[in-house]
Amino acid sequence: MRILGAAVLAMEAFVIGFALLLAKDAHHGVAIWLGIFLMISLILNSGIMKRKAGWIIGTALQVAIVAYGFVVTAMFFMGAVFAALWVAAIVVGRKGEAIRANLLANPRN
Repeated sequence: MRILGAAVLAMEAFVIGFALLLAKDAHHGVAIWLGIFLMISLILNSGIMKRKAGWIIGTALQVAIVAYGFVVTAMFFMGAVFAALWVAAIVVGRKGEAIRANLLANPRN
């Protein structure tokens, strides 16, 4: 679960970097700094995915990514795609952890 979530956040950081390239021509100041803050936050948050706070902050960052669509319109779509990947990481990760716990609890010798 942790690895999937961290991978989604790391890829989002790249996407925000590319969105900053689009935003630099049309926007100045606050919009650019907001994108830089989001990119750094995504990278740092991918490192704290072992804790529950990492998942809560990651969910808040998903909302912020979609909201960045007001700066770069394409981010509405990309944010929705990554929000779906975030939900999939949570669901698939929980299933994987349950299977792993079952295998560790019932080893076949």
